[in-house]
Amino acid sequence: MKTLIFATAMLLSLSVQAKLPAPVMDDAAKAKAAEAKAKADHGNKVAAYKLCLYQDKAASAYFKRAASTGKEVKPAIATAACADPGPFVPPSAAPVAAAPKS
Repeated sequence: MKTLIFATAMLLSLSVQAKLPAPVMDDAAKAKAAEAKAKADHGNKVAAYKLCLYQDKAASAYFKRAASTGKEVKPAIATAACADPGPFVPPSAAPVAAAPKS
C-alpha cells in the first residue's frame, strides 16, 4: 500500500515539474551567474591547494616519526607539486556589440 502511494506521489510530482517554463535570464543575470560560477570554481581550487599542503605536511610528519622510531616504511610516491591558484580574478565582461544605426 505504501509503495502504491509513493509511486502515485512521484508520478504527480513529475507531471507538475514538466509544466514549469524555462527560466528567462537577461544579460546581467547571465554575467552574475558566470561570476558566481567562477568564484565557486576558484574556491574549489583554493580548497584543493590547501588540502594538498596539509597532505604534504601530514606525510612529512609521518615519515619523520617513522624514521625516529626506526620503523621501516616504503618510499613516498612522487606526486605533482601543490599549485597555488592565486587571488580570484573575476571574468571580464564580454563586449556588447553595438546595434547598427539606421
